[in-house]
Amino acid sequence: MIEKIGAFIERHHLLSLATSGERLWCCSMFYAFDPEAVAFIVASDETTEHMRNVRGNDAVAGTVALETKQVGKIQGIQFAGHLRKTEKRENFELYYRKFPYARVMNPTLWKITLDEIKMTDNTLGFGKKLTWKRSVSE
Repeated sequence: MIEKIGAFIERHHLLSLATSGERLWCCSMFYAFDPEAVAFIVASDETTEHMRNVRGNDAVAGTVALETKQVGKIQGIQFAGHLRKTEKRENFELYYRKFPYARVMNPTLWKITLDEIKMTDNTLGFGKKLTWKRSVSE
């Protein structure tokens, strides 16, 4: 994975997620990033609109963005992937390291396995894009 993209993702903690089911829906979610799996670990109740959508269509898309009004500092990613429930101990450990207070809530965790990432990074030049795609063998 391109180091610049991973470093950007690691510095943030909130993503916007879009799902498609009976109707389109989006939400904001706190995440922990697993750089080895190139995946986000998120928490959500199974009864939410976005998770009801995922039951029938686990393909998702989303963004992570830096809020700034300075054009030269704009950075953000767009991503596409698949979201599935996870019960792996490593995923819980990763999430609780980032959000220790979540442990008392005993959340349902989900893994967004990223298939594609496009990063806009104006700090490298106006409109500069970096891309990453999961190889077929992964």
